Amino acid sequence: MKGIEELIGKNERKILLIVLDGLGGLPVDGKTELEAAKTPNLDSLAENSSLGLTIPIDYGITPGSGSAHLALFGYDPLEYEIGRGVMEALGIGLPITDDDLCIRANFATKRGEIITDRRADRLRGYSIPPDKKCEELCEKLAKGIKEINGIKVLIKSGKEHRFVIVLRGENLSPEIEENDPGKDNMPVLEIKAKKAGDRKGEFTAEILRGLVKRAAEILKEEDKANYLLLRGYARKPKIPLFSERYKLSPCAIAVYPMYRGIASLLGIQTLEVEEGREIETLKRYRDNYDFFYLHFKRTDMKGEDGDFWGKVKLIEEFDQALPEVLKMGFSVLAITSDHSTPSLLKSHSWHPNPFLLYSPYVLPDGMGKFTERNCARGSLGVFPAIKVMPLLLAHALKLKKFGA
Repeated sequence: MKGIEELIGKNERKILLIVLDGLGGLPVDGKTELEAAKTPNLDSLAENSSLGLTIPIDYGITPGSGSAHLALFGYDPLEYEIGRGVMEALGIGLPITDDDLCIRANFATKRGEIITDRRADRLRGYSIPPDKKCEELCEKLAKGIKEINGIKVLIKSGKEHRFVIVLRGENLSPEIEENDPGKDNMPVLEIKAKKAGDRKGEFTAEILRGLVKRAAEILKEEDKANYLLLRGYARKPKIPLFSERYKLSPCAIAVYPMYRGIASLLGIQTLEVEEGREIETLKRYRDNYDFFYLHFKRTDMKGEDGDFWGKVKLIEEFDQALPEVLKMGFSVLAITSDHSTPSLLKSHSWHPNPFLLYSPYVLPDGMGKFTERNCARGSLGVFPAIKVMPLLLAHALKLKKFGA
């Protein structure tokens, strides 16, 4: 909503936005993951909440995690397009300049010219944890690739199979085709400038082709992580700060770099947190801020793995922890997702996201279970994700009346 800043007032009420990544699903044997899960606490909350479905970008458009989160935070993703490389770099605390080219990279498995596993089985099955293996591999790459054609190369590990590459130098361009085929058992794509004759693009593509080739030589003894997939080429954009836009003191509780990165880019304080201790961290800092973004990643991962019952189990684990969250007494609570990741598709999808809104001022829908189909029948209807923030502010009584 243009001009919403003029309506925002400050008070002591606290807002909690919980994002269960990739929550939405599709039926398998007649039920979605949410429908199959035993969720008595979510169901009780749904009975006293308003429900709806959010659309991150537009009908039929499958969103990336970054654009979907921008929408949830009230930024039009079509206006503020942010490459994943920047968010990943900021999320792992890598200092970047405005001119750096940031790239989100994956370790992958390549046999011949075919990418057989885009995530290198997430670096599982080694004698050390996946994050440690990623760190080990990145250190090996960083020692072997310090610069190419006068361009400095920075490499830093992230979570599991993910890491970040930063190119630092002149005449770099983000307008480069990605080499990630998007699906397993597909040929690796060519890294090239998006436009023929783009001198900066062709220069950058040449550097990246050389980087991937050199990395493959360094990783040739690896069985799984023997190749690099590059995507999300981006520079650091200029974007309004969340705290200034909404007159809030915000914090983010997120483990994975990409989500910490987008929060950092928006000026949201990112708290240190270990996986599995998100709710404990929320409790510790409950009195220090008035807007809390709480992110859980693993539901999305199980969806991408096609693990229907694994995703069901994680939803049930969240449900068991929900009473501890409710005890903290937030004025406004929303539970939703950035995008849907049906295990049936093993990928992000265009399907709307289940959305639950709880506050003293909702008109309860009286739905007996928090599911996609009940959310479709909810009083909030199907609405754009960029309208979530005005709803949260209104229920926190932070929006003044508009007009005479």
